Amino acid sequence: MAPPEKAALEQLESTVTSAQALCQQLATALDDLYKKPSTPPNDVDSKIIPLTLSRDATTLVRAHSTKLSLLIINEPFTPSVIVDMLKELLSGPVLGVASAVQACDPALYTAFFRKELAWRSRRVLVTLSDLLAKIPKDGKVLSGTQRAGSAADGKGSLPATGILWSACDEVTALVSGSISVYFVKRVDEWRDTLKDVMEELKEWGDEEPDDEADDEDDDDDDDTAHEADNYDNTNSAQDLLDDLMSSSQAIPRDDPRSIRPRLESTLRRVRLVVLLYQAISKRRLKKLPVLPPPAGSSYVNMPQRLDEAARVLEALPDSFGNLAAAFYDMEPTVIDRAADDCFFAAFAAGELLSAPWDGGGQDEFSEWTEKFKAEIKKG
Repeated sequence: MAPPEKAALEQLESTVTSAQALCQQLATALDDLYKKPSTPPNDVDSKIIPLTLSRDATTLVRAHSTKLSLLIINEPFTPSVIVDMLKELLSGPVLGVASAVQACDPALYTAFFRKELAWRSRRVLVTLSDLLAKIPKDGKVLSGTQRAGSAADGKGSLPATGILWSACDEVTALVSGSISVYFVKRVDEWRDTLKDVMEELKEWGDEEPDDEADDEDDDDDDDTAHEADNYDNTNSAQDLLDDLMSSSQAIPRDDPRSIRPRLESTLRRVRLVVLLYQAISKRRLKKLPVLPPPAGSSYVNMPQRLDEAARVLEALPDSFGNLAAAFYDMEPTVIDRAADDCFFAAFAAGELLSAPWDGGGQDEFSEWTEKFKAEIKKG
């Protein structure tokens, strides 16, 4: 079969370059929304239903990528067919992926959900651009190695297609499920991290002190504090705990700084905070009304309440990680200050979600949070 004409190949290359540029431009815009998800949408058509648009556009991107993947590995290689497909892809589905995130008003769907949608949608555009880069420019279908990729990098067209499929599936799963399901999953993840912090603190408290190390306790405290101060703050709370646990000293037998009473009080109240996460998931998030709230409904401020509470609940595991680090340093003043900050934030999270979504009266969870706050105050 005769190779494609030079003009056809040039048009293909030009179209691919334009397509990649658009994907990268839109990905940058979504990255901005990911970083600032509370940014209100601009000039959005009121008829657009963001989650439906996101699902439909992403489904089409997945379908087109499947066809494209086949066109570049099977004879005959036809540039005009690929060009037509790319034009169709760019004029509808690709723009739809980005437009859906733009139209996802944080005042209606929450900033947390929009941030997640922006991150997943951006990944669709980035991985689509990666697949477009595999389109051959020489008029020949891809070779076996170009399809599968080398063992070293695996960057062939077929792995690139699979990665794009996965990115599309993640968006589809997010928008096809309810916003309630998304928040339940996130809160459960934060709760599990908090439980890890609690378990490691308990294990540390159960360690038997080394009598010889007790004699050098002050020096060890200084060293551990220095390590904590210089720890890269971009690491997660779990990484910080693992690092500190490996170098921390056990509580001395005579406990001259009264660390153990503080630890016992903290562990008791951390258990209560873990219960708070479970109660919020069961009594509030699993009973979350449909978003966006209908106009004139009694729970129009629900997205804002959710965002405020989620910000506190997301930050708490890292705050408790910092509290754990203070315990490993065995500095009473730092421990007391960090504990006050943590439990005040937990107190606030319970307060933010205490009232039912419709804002009226009290329910079973409201009564439970009053008991929770009373127990937290006991210290």
